[in-house]
Parts: sequence; structure tokens; C-alpha cells
Amino acid sequence: MGKSLFLKGVFYGALAGGALSLLDKTTRESVAANCKKATKQITYYVKNPDEVISQIQDMTEKVQSTYEQVSSEVSFIMEKVDELKDSTAEVVELVEETKEAFFEKEEESAAPIH
Repeated sequence: MGKSLFLKGVFYGALAGGALSLLDKTTRESVAANCKKATKQITYYVKNPDEVISQIQDMTEKVQSTYEQVSSEVSFIMEKVDELKDSTAEVVELVEETKEAFFEKEEESAAPIH
């Protein structure tokens, strides 16, 4: 029972807040203009339901295209990451060999000649 009272209180509070905000002339004008605009749009779509269907289809195609593009790019990135993992081990090995070769050269040049 307490839950329903809470929801009623929230609802009545919202109504009271909305009513109080309409005391401001600028707010009233803005609300009236937005209501007129929304009414015109609703009327247009009610008279032209094919337009709504067309817009939904266009949006669906765009979302699908974007999904396919992102999926392709993620696939490409994953391939590059795998390649990088493979080549990293090779690069580390090459660097270690190079390091060893330099240290060997350094030791050879530092050794006294008899």
C-alpha cells in the first residue's frame, strides 16, 4: 500500500511542478510551440504511415551497415593483434641475439692482445 501512495505522490508532485512552471510566460509559450510542433508531426505521420515505415527501414539499413562495418573492422584489428603477438616473440628473440652479439664483440675488443 505504501508503494502506491509513493507513486501517487510522485505523480501529483510532477503535476504540481508542471503547473507552477507554466506560470512563467516564456515557459508557457515554449510548451505551446512544442505542443503545436508535435501535433503537426503526429498528424503528418498519421496521414502518411508509409513515410514512417520508410524512415524505419532506412534507419534499420543504416544500423545494419554500421554493424557490418564495425564487425569487419574489429575482425581486421583482431587479425593484426594476432600477427603482432606472433611477431613480438620473433622481435624479442632478434633483439636478444643482437644484444648478445654486441656483448661478444665488446668482450673480444676489450680482451688484451698477446
